[in-house]
Parts: sequence; C-alpha cells; structure tokens
Amino acid sequence: MDKKLSSPVLSIENLSVKFHVENQTVEAIRGISFELYPREIVALVGESGSGKSVTCYSILKLLPKYASVSGKISLNSKKLRIDNILKEDESTLRKIRGNIISMVFQEPSAVLNPLLTVGEQIVEAILAHQNVSKTKAKEIAIESMRKAHIPEPERRFYQYPHELSGGLKQRVVIAIAVANRSEILLADEPTTALDVTVSAQILKLFKHLKEDLGLSILLITHDLGVVAEVADRVLVIYKGEIVEEGNVFDVFDNPKHPYTKKLLESRPTISDII
Repeated sequence: MDKKLSSPVLSIENLSVKFHVENQTVEAIRGISFELYPREIVALVGESGSGKSVTCYSILKLLPKYASVSGKISLNSKKLRIDNILKEDESTLRKIRGNIISMVFQEPSAVLNPLLTVGEQIVEAILAHQNVSKTKAKEIAIESMRKAHIPEPERRFYQYPHELSGGLKQRVVIAIAVANRSEILLADEPTTALDVTVSAQILKLFKHLKEDLGLSILLITHDLGVVAEVADRVLVIYKGEIVEEGNVFDVFDNPKHPYTKKLLESRPTISDII
C-alpha cells in the first residue's frame, strides 16, 4: 500500500490520558501520535501496563469518568468524517461504535450475552445501525458469519455463546463488525485466550478481512510472533510513549530503541522450546 495515494482513515494526534484515583494522578499515555490507513494492519506492541489498551479505549471514548483525555482523534471514513472524536456527544458516538469502528476484545464471553443466541445478537447489532427488516437482518447476519469463516452459519445462528468454542465466539464478534460494514477494527489482544492453532486461524482471518473487505485494523498485542504474522507497520509503546515505529520488516531486522531490542530478545527461540 502506497500511503501517498490515500488519506488516513484514523489519525491520533498528541493523545494524552491521565487517571485520577485517590488523590493521585497516573499518566498512562503521554502525547502519542500515529495514523491508520485504509487496508492496513498496524500493531501496537508493548508489555502489560504500557498503555496499549488505554489507547484503544480512548478511540471510542470508553474510558472511565476518572480519566482525563486530551489531544485529537480524527475520523475520515466513507460513512462519516469527524474532526475530533474526543469532543463528540453520545449520539454521535453511537453512530461510530459498532458501525464505523468495531472492537474485538480479549475475552469474547464478556461481550456476548449468554441469554441470547449468537444470531439474535448479530441481528440486534444490525438493526441498531441499518434500516432493514428482521428477515433481511437475518440474511445479512448469516452472510457475515460466512465472511467471519464460521462453519455451518445457518445452524450456528441458533446456538448460544456457551455452546461455542472460544475461537468461534471471537468469530461471532468479528461477524458483528462485518455485518455493519465497519471500516476500522480495534483488536485488543484478540488471540491471548486462544490456543496456538485457533490463534493462527484468527490472524489469517484478519489478513483476509484487510485484503478482501478493505478493513483497517489496529492490533493491540504483546506478542511479537503475532506482529510478524500479520502486521504491515509496528508501533512500539513503552510507559505511555511510542518509542519506535516503522515497517514490520525494518523494525524486526534493525530495531533502534533499547526497549524494542529487549522485546525482540525476549522472544522464545527453538532452542528455548527444546
């Protein structure tokens, strides 16, 4: 992808986040800036507590009330253009969340309602953003399940979350994003709770969504193996600051920052496994 030929679909400028808890102020994000382009997977990499997930939640204004957020988050999607998401009210945010920007969480069971079939939940999400009949919504839901590579979607439609494996639950969450034709997917450690084989399948699905459906994906992870598998660009975050960024091959082959070198050195090797 040649960035010169396209404008970023999402731009983060000088984003800072502070948490005010019990007379203390913790600075979680310190003035970070980056862009996400159409049909691109950007990996935001760092250890626990580095600020990865806080960045992700800031984009959708999902942080708690005791957080203060400053900076600018611009959206330049086909459906809607917004100068700064951080200044928008709940009405506008409802148009964005799950419609233009969708989120895949680390634990899909925390997102899916155990009392509703997965089909009902996908249909519910479609009706919230599209002016279609329930019959049409069901058609869209089943097609979106196919796009998320869910086998036997007509049967799975009527199953409850507890009847599905962790990998299939994650695909249901992805199907909701596909159903509403989201342009941006925020994936917060989406493979951490899955085994190696299922993780590889989900990562392959992300590449498929990028290439075939044109999604832009911000992938939050601490796993450099995940980054090497799917990312186009890498942002390395350390103590709330982006310390290195670049093409995935450049960062892996020639890391500049000591923290990036430390992350790469900490990867398990074949000799470690044996």
